[in-house]
Amino acid sequence: MTEILRQRILQFINEALAEDVGPGDFTSEATIPATNRDTARLLVKDVGVLAGVEIAKMVFEVVDPTAEFTQLMNDGDLMHVGDEAFHVNCNSRALLKAERLVLNTMQRMSGIATLSNRYAFEVEDLPVKVLDTRKTTPNLRFIEKWAVRLGGCHNYRDGLYDRIMIKDNHVDAAGSLTAAINGVKTFFEENNMELPITVEVRNLVELMEVLEVGHVDRIMLDNFEVPILKEALAHIAGRYETEASGGITLKTIREIALTGVDYISVGALTHSATSLDLSLKVMK
Repeated sequence: MTEILRQRILQFINEALAEDVGPGDFTSEATIPATNRDTARLLVKDVGVLAGVEIAKMVFEVVDPTAEFTQLMNDGDLMHVGDEAFHVNCNSRALLKAERLVLNTMQRMSGIATLSNRYAFEVEDLPVKVLDTRKTTPNLRFIEKWAVRLGGCHNYRDGLYDRIMIKDNHVDAAGSLTAAINGVKTFFEENNMELPITVEVRNLVELMEVLEVGHVDRIMLDNFEVPILKEALAHIAGRYETEASGGITLKTIREIALTGVDYISVGALTHSATSLDLSLKVMK
């Protein structure tokens, strides 16, 4: 874990605790003596890929610096009903303060990691890479993309700043694909900068225009039926990286991958993942 990532996680934890706890966990303060300590276990109640253990450990370190965290499973491990991911011994009030944040985060991350793992499994014997998208929960993108990696898929761009991606709205606003691509070229020259360039095409006519203009790194073939996708790849003939996108599911990803496309981007990895069932129970 880099120091930058650690600081982002700490910021997330403090903001999440502030949202949930506010001026105080009055129920715990009213019912539990301040000096009480308890041991709890993270119990797995679903099948999938575990994610979020490292964050859980940091949450307990924040709420109780004296917490004793015993890690029994690692992020990325396959989990089964009845598994225990970790035990933690800490102040009882701190335990209850941390409970919901730990569970919400781990359940969400594990759901994403599990779905990502299913997509990766479908094409694991092929050279294609499955990518996530920007269709993430606001302010939680770095956590959700972490879960995608744990599931065996790959991250695309982190935001609007680390790759040029010319999509349909850019093209329509600029007037044409040619105008949009040339605009990027001019922008780079004027600002002395360079980023990888992806351009989205919606049909073979747009593809031919891009092939004529050039000056891109990757061509995204959006919502192409498989026969048309194969034709598009034949026209590209390896001159540019290729990416398929648009409504790709577990049922269709393998057929698309078999066309020979280099990348497949799947928004569902993050926007359609279902949280897995985990619980944090005091051990008595």
